[in-house]
Amino acid sequence: MEWTREERYRRLEDVDKEDYQKLIEQVEKSTYRQTFHIQPKTGLLNDPNGFSYYQERYHLFYQWFPLGPVHGVKYWYHVSSKDLVTWRDEGLALEPDSFYDSHGVFSGSGLVVDDKLHLFYTGNTRTKDWIRIPYQCHAVMNQHGNIRKSKLPLISDSPKGFTDNFRDPKAFEYQGQYICLIGSETTDHRGKIVYYKSEDLVNWDYKGTIKTSNYSNSGDVWECPDYFEQDGQGVLLFSPQGMVAEDENYRNIFQSGYLMGKPIDFGTGQFDHQSFKEFDRGFDFYAPQTMEDHLGRRLLIGWMGLPGVDCVTDRDGWAHCLTLPRELIVENGHLYQRPVKELEGLRKSHSHCSGVLNDEMLTLDETYRTYELRISLTVDDLKYFAITLREGNGEKTIFSYDYIKERLQLDLTDAGETVTADYGRTRSCHFQSDRLDIHLFMDESSLEIFINDGFEVFTSRIYSQIEANNIHIESKGSTAYELDLWKI
Repeated sequence: MEWTREERYRRLEDVDKEDYQKLIEQVEKSTYRQTFHIQPKTGLLNDPNGFSYYQERYHLFYQWFPLGPVHGVKYWYHVSSKDLVTWRDEGLALEPDSFYDSHGVFSGSGLVVDDKLHLFYTGNTRTKDWIRIPYQCHAVMNQHGNIRKSKLPLISDSPKGFTDNFRDPKAFEYQGQYICLIGSETTDHRGKIVYYKSEDLVNWDYKGTIKTSNYSNSGDVWECPDYFEQDGQGVLLFSPQGMVAEDENYRNIFQSGYLMGKPIDFGTGQFDHQSFKEFDRGFDFYAPQTMEDHLGRRLLIGWMGLPGVDCVTDRDGWAHCLTLPRELIVENGHLYQRPVKELEGLRKSHSHCSGVLNDEMLTLDETYRTYELRISLTVDDLKYFAITLREGNGEKTIFSYDYIKERLQLDLTDAGETVTADYGRTRSCHFQSDRLDIHLFMDESSLEIFINDGFEVFTSRIYSQIEANNIHIESKGSTAYELDLWKI
């Protein structure tokens, strides 16, 4: 169905309670509801926001339009956890109820200062002529969970030379002062990251842009900036829109990735870095946000979805979910993403097998619907390896490694329902290694695959029949393998 502007900007508080309850019941009956991923109870979920550790709990917010699977007027919804596995529903956190966020509470970040959780977000507003004016806003959550918005925005409108695509503040402490990064588009349609400085989190001074290398295929809007330093490297994260596909790279409608190099000089904005690298090689990954927890880990959660792309579950009144939490580790100039150790708490029954495959196929006896699987291989005499998941009734999802072509590939051609076939049904990347370790998590309607301790990652939604659960592994050439499977 087509949603009118009026329908998209209808508020949750204006909806009849009985009508909303019917939507809740419709969503609960959806075939593809997840088992262990964060998902909306109704409507559309998108960017993770305010990811932080406060009062001995992990806090996570996400953008939410409650009334349907479309981008409408956004709220922030709040969940929290002690262990990154079991998430408590904390309810609505921020509503579009002030002049400065009248048309939506857009994305932002969280920062703990003086035993308070400070929340920074973009307030989306529209004039009567539907001209957008962005405001960078602020709210504070106390130890009791009460949130109060500041009366005035911290930053009003966009600086000269930038369009109204000016959003997603990422605030953090750096060498005794506060930095705020903001994603933007210049008036000549180039993506940039703008930054401000503050001594008190209230008064912010505009410093210009982060000076990155100019290259032709960099996109026209950069969203959701983030930054951290590890192992002597500075890592600048952002999600560019408008990049053009190049061979196997940038195949999704919009991308998400990072620049890595010498730490940013926040005096001049200078950043000397390597080329842009995609975070994820799959179909559904965007707008990740990171935080440093009390254990000193750099953690990431992303949106398992994309702007401008429909979802199979639209018909059921909801869309999208978040990724599993991942630990980011910089080693030898490469950024690894590894599922957090706490996820082992999801494991239930366990099975193990090992042996040698020599130009043959092996079918596993177990047919779990949701599970964690890990398989380690030797590659000395291996030419090709494939693992087939969710096989049955003519459906299958294939993940393969071609040693000769040096390529990893995820093939969803026959994986089940889709509404995005126009964007292609395979994703691949170059890969060369003397070992192959595949670690994956299968939920009801998603798949996250981590290769060699997170050197490469493939994240995708899949919508297969409930009976399609067989698992096969096969090889061309000889390989010894160790396989562990846990029901979740």
